[in-house]
Amino acid sequence: EVEVVESGGGLVQAGGALRLSCIVTGLIFDNYAMAWFRQAPGKEREGIAIISWSGASTYYADSVKGRFTISRDDAKNTVYLQMNSLKSDDTAMYYCAAAENAGKWYVGPESLRIAGMNYWGKGTLVTISS
Repeated sequence: EVEVVESGGGLVQAGGALRLSCIVTGLIFDNYAMAWFRQAPGKEREGIAIISWSGASTYYADSVKGRFTISRDDAKNTVYLQMNSLKSDDTAMYYCAAAENAGKWYVGPESLRIAGMNYWGKGTLVTISS
């Protein structure tokens, strides 16, 4: 059984930083691209970052580019999202997802589709206070 478990959410002041973690079990982790999505209250879920199987390629949504960094540690079956310069607009539930058919060496905007994800976590809540 595949399990995707996020952690690291919490309450942070605007301008602060958080690091989210996501550990995946039950699959061959380095055969999957890994992504982060978020969903703010009353809004649709949006893809914000994805990293290829190999870790060689990453892609970010414009809303987080330059502030967030996605990385992976295949030895620990874990993907991270380092979030800096947080804003109130970053308040959301953050979800980790695994994509088998996204790129091994390259990921782009077409890779960051909800329909392209095979497995999802239950989310971790990030709240930014102004």
